[in-house]
Amino acid sequence: MNINLKKPLLFFDLETTGLNVGKDRMVEIAMLKVFPDGKEQELPMLLNPGKDQFGNQIIIPDVCIAVHNITNEDVKDKPTFGEKAQEILQFIGDSDMAGFNSNKFDLPLLVEEFFRAGIDFDLRNRKFIDVQNIFHKMEPRTLVAAYKYYCHANLEDAHQASADTRATYEVFKSQIQMYEGATYKDAKSGREIIFENDVNMLSNFSSDHRNVDLANHIIFNDKDQEIFNFGKYKGQNVREIFFKEPAYYDWMMKADFPYNTKKVITQIMDEINFEKLQNKFNK
Repeated sequence: MNINLKKPLLFFDLETTGLNVGKDRMVEIAMLKVFPDGKEQELPMLLNPGKDQFGNQIIIPDVCIAVHNITNEDVKDKPTFGEKAQEILQFIGDSDMAGFNSNKFDLPLLVEEFFRAGIDFDLRNRKFIDVQNIFHKMEPRTLVAAYKYYCHANLEDAHQASADTRATYEVFKSQIQMYEGATYKDAKSGREIIFENDVNMLSNFSSDHRNVDLANHIIFNDKDQEIFNFGKYKGQNVREIFFKEPAYYDWMMKADFPYNTKKVITQIMDEINFEKLQNKFNK
């Protein structure tokens, strides 16, 4: 099964110290780059989670060790993400990216790690495919179940990043082989979508929302306007709220939101302030 690619597609998986995108750290990353000619290139690495803002070594909690079997002893002498950031960035290159639940977790956490390393990871001109979302829309459930369903085999070493990355790639190829040409009816709009072996289509299809930020705190409505997807202003226009209540923007910037969310709302606020300035001079 060949994936129809115009540029490399990078499958990746992270193992971490927890599930908080803004606070938790990476302890393993595995990347599998698939080129348009079918060539594959892999880069797995264990990482020391580093130190917190107070200079204390970050510890992998027992509950996480029970999931991925990576212990504090395993990573104590490993490099931190910051020490490997340039190597990881170079390996990713200009690839589109794919993973399993990656749009909600792996990608936002990767962006946070790059930010801590002083790198503004460029998300423009990339497509992001979430193989889990394709699975949930077309079948339902977990990577282990997806692997058994699509690949007719049991997934060994689940929750080891390299095994999960390879399994995601194999599931993705099987999804294309199984669904290419099939019709999916969108439950909300009633629109029928033809499943294609095409990165643009699959990126759109595997997105939960038309999100503005990676964490889905800000999404587009049907009129292509940014709206809040959380809290007391959920469903309301971000620009209108920030215009009337700049303090809400200040609160978000001080609160525990991911770097990418803060970057997005800062861009929106800068546009609002520029518009206010223009209106002032036009009077």
